[in-house]
Amino acid sequence: MFSGLIVATGRVAFDPQPIEGGGCRLAVDLPAQVIERLPAPALGASLAVSGVCLTIVSLDGLAASDLFTHRALFELSPETLDRTTLGHVRAGAEVNLEPALRVGDPLGGHWVQGHVDGTAEVVDRREQGEFRVLAFTLPDALAGYLVEKGSVTVDGVSLTLSALGAGRFEVALVPHTLAVTTLGHLASGARVNLEVDVLAKYVERAVAAREGAAALPRGLGVGVSGVWA
Repeated sequence: MFSGLIVATGRVAFDPQPIEGGGCRLAVDLPAQVIERLPAPALGASLAVSGVCLTIVSLDGLAASDLFTHRALFELSPETLDRTTLGHVRAGAEVNLEPALRVGDPLGGHWVQGHVDGTAEVVDRREQGEFRVLAFTLPDALAGYLVEKGSVTVDGVSLTLSALGAGRFEVALVPHTLAVTTLGHLASGARVNLEVDVLAKYVERAVAAREGAAALPRGLGVGVSGVWA
């Protein structure tokens, strides 16, 4: 579980390497502030990379003089490649990083799973003094989960919707977010990972179950796996 508050950015070490079964390996160079927040041992730990929850399968040290202190290796499944932008990143690309929440950590953003629902495209950017408004496409399948002033995760960053329209939504970025995440470099046409608020999914599921139960003959209800008497 994550909060959508980015700890630091990392650097893709080399182009994704295909592996048997349709997946790939992704190597990301990590700075010290991310390493410090990983559990010991770090192998098997979860790390959100541009909003995608990945498992560290290898971790090696880098030269102390480098901006990055360690290189982490991840294995991406075909599902991850289909749902996210990570299969298209290239060597040198910057990615947002957030280690999993620890017991006692403040929840300054919102509940983020790192389970990306789809991708969106930047369709507009407007400067408002030191602030910036970004507009993104909104896939029809995800439109029902977004509300104005609600939460959404874009490339791992917890954001508040400032506007919502047909097929698009907007967010207003403060200078801090522009400075410490990759969102400050996004240009029109760029694709990002999108995760809707999981609470909206549970609400939808609960409402659908209640409506289904109401439509059944008296004495029947709806269970998680089907209909029960």
